[in-house]
Amino acid sequence: MKNSNAKYSLGDVVTELKSKANPDNLKGMARYGMDISNRLGVSIPILRKLAKEIGKDHKLALELWKKGIDETKILASMIAAENKLTEEEAEKWVAGFNSWDVCDQVCMNLFKKMPFAEKKIKEWSKREEEFIRRAAFTLIACIAVYDKEKPDNEFIKFFPLIKEAATDERNYVKKAVSWALRNIGKRNKNLNKKVTKFARELECLQSKTAKWIARDTLRDTQRETVKNRWVKSKKN
Repeated sequence: MKNSNAKYSLGDVVTELKSKANPDNLKGMARYGMDISNRLGVSIPILRKLAKEIGKDHKLALELWKKGIDETKILASMIAAENKLTEEEAEKWVAGFNSWDVCDQVCMNLFKKMPFAEKKIKEWSKREEEFIRRAAFTLIACIAVYDKEKPDNEFIKFFPLIKEAATDERNYVKKAVSWALRNIGKRNKNLNKKVTKFARELECLQSKTAKWIARDTLRDTQRETVKNRWVKSKKN
């Protein structure tokens, strides 16, 4: 590729990605439930290395997203500038989610940093499309790890959204709902208690999915390794 000061064109990047394509990876990706209908088989580490070489380039990111290949979408989320991303662009991107990993990568790399992330969580949590709804709860899970300064009450406000989605039987939604709740419960001792109580409430719902989410959450947040984090942090 070019040196770090050079500008990259859409053609440059697509050519590079195709040169790194590994069709042998596609079978493994498919086994993990990834959509491989428009995918090259380029690994995430390679995409991250390429993103580092390119640097932030919002215009190129928008062009890569429009290209529609899963790897160009993920790479776009790595080089896009969160301070330039508009709500309209975010809506176009979330509507283009076709696979759980694309959804999760975009949320982790870009959407969690959006100034309007909380607004989109509320909106997307009520959408019917599976990956758009997943995006709402993936965002909560990512922000619970990313935003160290966010007050506890800001996460407790997500509980009604979580409860509303806890009966959604679709696999990629229920797993994201559990992920969101588990990450909230692992932030600190106070939220762990709040999540434990909330999960017990979910267990009482007449829904197999809600009960599964509750059990999955409690199994993860009640582990000794989780609780030991706060003990160690106090000692330090």
